[in-house]
Amino acid sequence: MLRLFERQTPAEPVALIEIAHAGEVFCVALRCLSTSRRFTLRVRAATRDVLLTMPSRSSLCSAREFAERHAAWIGARLARLPRPVAFEPSAATPLRGVNHTIVHRPDERGVVWTETSVSGPLICVTGERPHIARRVADFLKREARKDIEAAVARHAERLGLAPPRIGLRDTASRWGSCSSTGRLNFSWRLILAPPEILEYLTAHEVAHILHMNHSPAFWKLTRRLFPETERAEAWLRRHGPGLHRFGASAG
Repeated sequence: MLRLFERQTPAEPVALIEIAHAGEVFCVALRCLSTSRRFTLRVRAATRDVLLTMPSRSSLCSAREFAERHAAWIGARLARLPRPVAFEPSAATPLRGVNHTIVHRPDERGVVWTETSVSGPLICVTGERPHIARRVADFLKREARKDIEAAVARHAERLGLAPPRIGLRDTASRWGSCSSTGRLNFSWRLILAPPEILEYLTAHEVAHILHMNHSPAFWKLTRRLFPETERAEAWLRRHGPGLHRFGASAG
């Protein structure tokens, strides 16, 4: 599976604490790890939250004191996160790596479509204004499924495999995954990224059908399917988390 960050995905937080600083209150999720030797704080761009990892023998009081000492750092990091972008008229959202402006066309036929104007690419939406966000999200998910299914079929054919079953999700920690039965799941937000990123991620997960690990054999097969693997991973590390700020409530 390919995760949002090149590191182990945290276990589920065991508790939440609130930290007050400069008139603001921050929620901090706590996670206990037996392998952890010290307190560590991380602001996660994808989920726009704060995670404090602590040794399993540490107390809640110690965790709170640590978080309070770093409250200014938490506030500064959260403030630097890009603001969420709702799917609403005049908002810009990427589609296959190209920014499109959402335009409300309440009196026209159809549901959602794209077109090009003198000002640039548009996503046009009909119907009543309260339904715009859902219609845009549904449109993007349909486009994602279409592109992902086509890419997976191409990679599977190269390996002599039958096209696997595919699911779409909106996960914060994984761009894609492969189950032990060969079912593949992908984040629909891949449709926001440039096409080569979606191509890489589908190659990555198809390769997992034959290698359920990240062994040298797996990476050799992935690079055979998509030679620009390193470049795609670099793009994901830099830009991937930012894809989650679009249509934040459209999961």
